[in-house]
Amino acid sequence: MLEPINIVKQEDTPSVILNKEQGIFEIGYRSLPENAIAFYEPVINWLNEYKKDPLPKTVFNFKLEYFNTASAKQLAKILLILQEIAQTHEVLIRWHYLKDDTDMHSSGVRFSKLLKIPFEFVEM
Repeated sequence: MLEPINIVKQEDTPSVILNKEQGIFEIGYRSLPENAIAFYEPVINWLNEYKKDPLPKTVFNFKLEYFNTASAKQLAKILLILQEIAQTHEVLIRWHYLKDDTDMHSSGVRFSKLLKIPFEFVEM
């Protein structure tokens, strides 16, 4: 069994919860870490292990308030792993955004157009 990841948000880094046993997959808050590759490396490694034996249905929640370009590249890597999982298992992306945050909503729309995974947009 994969050990859960629970990263507490900091000023410039997001919270991350990846817990297969509880079926919780979530990235939230703000993502502008100094080194996005290093920050997201354990997340991507965890997901690469998870894709070998995923749950029948994976609902991944993105609850970001802001992310920078370097984080966007890492988020794309995460979404591509989820797309791989979606080839054999059910995957749903829930893209949360604040009511007046058209940038975050547009970012989700752009990702959804690039990928073959169902997206659900959730206004907070």
